[in-house]
Amino acid sequence: RSAEEIELLKANPQVWNTYSVLNVLYSLIQKSSITQQLVAAQDGADAAALAAGEFGARPLYKMLGYFSIVGLVRVHCMLGDYTLALQTLENVDLNNSRGLFTRVTACHVTVYYYVGFAYMMLGRYADATQAFVHILTFVARTKHYHQRAGQFDSVNKKAEQMYALLASCVSLCPTRVDEMVHSALREKYADQQHKVQRGGDEAVEILSELFRFASPKFITPNPPNYDAPEETVVEPQDFQLKVFLREAKLQLVVPMLRSFLKLYTTMDLAQLAAVLDVGADELRTQLMVYKLRYRQVKWAGGADLLGGEVVPTTDLDFALQQDMIFIAESRVGRR
Repeated sequence: RSAEEIELLKANPQVWNTYSVLNVLYSLIQKSSITQQLVAAQDGADAAALAAGEFGARPLYKMLGYFSIVGLVRVHCMLGDYTLALQTLENVDLNNSRGLFTRVTACHVTVYYYVGFAYMMLGRYADATQAFVHILTFVARTKHYHQRAGQFDSVNKKAEQMYALLASCVSLCPTRVDEMVHSALREKYADQQHKVQRGGDEAVEILSELFRFASPKFITPNPPNYDAPEETVVEPQDFQLKVFLREAKLQLVVPMLRSFLKLYTTMDLAQLAAVLDVGADELRTQLMVYKLRYRQVKWAGGADLLGGEVVPTTDLDFALQQDMIFIAESRVGRR
């Protein structure tokens, strides 16, 4: 930045102020009583009308309040508060195909993009996969309807980003997905998925590339120190990438071990350690990590997006008895 630009920014610190944006969004939500309306709507239309209040009864305020919730989810994700982003949607029924957010295609896609991204950053890869597959299936089936619409380019760009995020999630937590989405994913990212499943530094590089391409544009609530520009400032995206990789590196053991274990029904611990070129004690530790990562909290529907049940996330499990590994794979028939 030039000296004039720095002076201009120093004289106008409000340009970096995120509180004003949050204040507007929260004010619209409160003024429209949209939260009370959404809660009351579960009991019936009459209850929702009674909960609307003076301003919420007007369509303009109701729409402003409702879509302010979507805007708030986006802002919280850009700030890196993924738990609060999911809590913001606690009264919006994502399973309702007639919800207000589904009436605008770009909004429909945006909601699922940020929900899936928030789940991914929280280490809930199965939920992230479910969110991405749901909306990508919708986009693929309705693509020809939106080719002439003004939102087509933005929807298509967001879909490409979600395919990259889905490639990361499926690589870290292998699971079956819709055949149409799986075919498109294999066409776009088959090589990258194969490299991630092998683990190592190359897998980390691939995950970093996919994250940088597909992540939202993060923001920081704190302005830089203009009086000391030589100080190293961590870019928000670099910081969020470190957060993602910290969890992903622990998860990488799952696809790597799974690729070997699924070939056998029983296997000696020393034999597998020799194949992986690691010590027996280290392999035992990796197997315990696999056991921990094998089960995740998965959303089971309802208003609480953060809640769920602890369930197996892959189709392969094993038991370790002394130095012998017994592998069991559950197979699901095609519909």
